Amino acid sequence: MGRQQGWFALILALTIASGALLSNYGLQLGLDLRGGSQLTLQVMPAGAITRVDTEQLEAVKDVLERRINGLGVAESTLQAVGNDQLVLQLPGEQDPSQAARVLGSTALLEFRAQKPGTEEEMRGLLALKRQAESVLRAKRPPSSSDAPTAPPPPEAPTLSPEDLTKALTSLGISVPAGSSEVDQIELLLRETNRRLLGLYGPPLITGKDLTSAGRQQQATGTGWEVTLGFNREGGEKFASLTQSIAGTGRVLGIVLDGRSISEASVGEQFKLAGITGGSASITGNFSAEEARDLEVQLRGGSLPLPVKIVEVRTVGPSLGAENIRSSLVAGLSGLVLVAVFMAVVYRLPGIVAVVALSLYALFNLAIYALIPVTLTLPGIAGFILSVGIAVDANVLIFERIKEELRGGNTLIRSIDTGFSLAFSSIFDGHATGLISCGALFFLGTGLVKGFAVTLAIGLLLSLFTALTCTRTLLRLLMSYPALRRPTYFLPARQLPPAKSGAAQAGLA
Repeated sequence: MGRQQGWFALILALTIASGALLSNYGLQLGLDLRGGSQLTLQVMPAGAITRVDTEQLEAVKDVLERRINGLGVAESTLQAVGNDQLVLQLPGEQDPSQAARVLGSTALLEFRAQKPGTEEEMRGLLALKRQAESVLRAKRPPSSSDAPTAPPPPEAPTLSPEDLTKALTSLGISVPAGSSEVDQIELLLRETNRRLLGLYGPPLITGKDLTSAGRQQQATGTGWEVTLGFNREGGEKFASLTQSIAGTGRVLGIVLDGRSISEASVGEQFKLAGITGGSASITGNFSAEEARDLEVQLRGGSLPLPVKIVEVRTVGPSLGAENIRSSLVAGLSGLVLVAVFMAVVYRLPGIVAVVALSLYALFNLAIYALIPVTLTLPGIAGFILSVGIAVDANVLIFERIKEELRGGNTLIRSIDTGFSLAFSSIFDGHATGLISCGALFFLGTGLVKGFAVTLAIGLLLSLFTALTCTRTLLRLLMSYPALRRPTYFLPARQLPPAKSGAAQAGLA
């Protein structure tokens, strides 16, 4: 009896802990239940690499995962599909444009020194670039990430149609018919940037020399800047690079993915040793969102191969709510039917099995919240299937008990023998199920893995509830003489007439 009380105390403690876990953490819902966005990314070969293999795909995946973590998108999943595709799921995210922009760029950072003798051309291009950027920024709606209290500029920048046409003509840009003013300014910026790159020397420092990246608001003005930290070798390179152009009037270009994002001059005071300390900042009049995206890209690292977003799919929250509703109706209906069947066919043990199954469901959901498991429709299917398997274990045990009672054994011995004889069958059935789960998890992809995980958790828990919870509750009920009746387990017509009631009740 003491042993049974110990098991009962453990079950009670697990029940309380499971309820607390579910109330504090809740369940993480997948894309098909919560709604959100799904991006399919194609990894493209580049340079000497003509074909993407598994190792290169994993390298791209590692970089993208670091960027996703930097974006702060909760419960996202990134999975490989085939040899050259990745599928990113963003539950709850209805506008994937920012994630697509951050993930799709290569984020190759380079520091380049301006070539000697190009000072005059550089000044003209930089003035044109900054004017075009200011006009373009004024014509676009402000980002929600920018400070709402930032004062507007005293006068919006302008670029007259005559000046715009003159600038396009001077750079030799042919404008397609029907292009809007914004399209023309973007063409001007692209050509200006292309020419700027031609005024820089080869890259002397790259993103591989970085150890950290952050962002902060500029001390003067409302713009943001991105701070960088170099490793020892990178810090020495940066000091040498800044020393070479200090006081010359030439600029240090910071280039990201082939686009000059910032140009900095170095004062004559750094001519002796350059800028030391192993840190720098990029100031490009960034908005808060632009600075954050750049920080995420640099912290995640540059992609070893370019990626192309080939599909963006959005699942509305209403569809996710409908999926949850349908799944709950299906699951609860199945559980109610199982409960009715067990109570009618197996009587008192059937009612005990229903209680044990309820505990099983509670423990199962608590583990989902603890790991955590992102619950999807296939995951719910695995959960419901594991409930059916847990019922099968109880059916095997109760049939063995009924066989022992029909053979004339006492009630208590019939219960103990029934559990002992059913153990091997139950264990073998669960073991083969776990082998199938392993095959699905390691060979399957995407949602199939979710099904395998939830089913495997259910199989392990069903062993515990069938062999421990059901047995403990049943033996606890047998401690009450009023419940120690064979007719609560088996119809009277199936009981052997040769045994007395006292013997059948296990009292002999």
